[in-house]
Amino acid sequence: MRLDNTQKVLDAFKDFVIQQSRSRLTKGGKNATGDLYNQLEGTVKEMKNSISVKFDMPSYGMFQDKGVSGTETKYNTPFSYGSKMPPIKALADWAKQKNIRLRDSKGKYTKGNYNTIGFLFARSIQKKGIKPSLFFTKPFEQGFEKLPKELIKAFELDIDDFFEYTLKN
Repeated sequence: MRLDNTQKVLDAFKDFVIQQSRSRLTKGGKNATGDLYNQLEGTVKEMKNSISVKFDMPSYGMFQDKGVSGTETKYNTPFSYGSKMPPIKALADWAKQKNIRLRDSKGKYTKGNYNTIGFLFARSIQKKGIKPSLFFTKPFEQGFEKLPKELIKAFELDIDDFFEYTLKN
């Protein structure tokens, strides 16, 4: 038995969550490189006895969504920094891409040294943490709230189609 109507509802749910999550990333200023935005994906898969919805994103997406408590600033999140800092190289690469540079004592830009900038950012993030953005959680909860009614309707249509097909054959 194919669950075409159920599949459509779950596809619409998946598309809603991804579209709204991407929108929240952009509006929240969390779309610096576009990597998280572009790698946010979802799939609906029908199997023999079940149907599933799966969302994928880079691992750091969880930290952007749920936030990370710093050593000085705390958030309501399961994640926290202790003695480890965020990856310096990733922050150095980001600073280079954004052309963020240090100035010398005379106010002139210094050349290169993005590793220093990466270290300074990493130390700051370790102390202050990452404020939860809920870019994924909020759209998921909004879409999930409407899902039961829509799923029941769609599944009823699929059952009706199944009975109609069975009675004809």
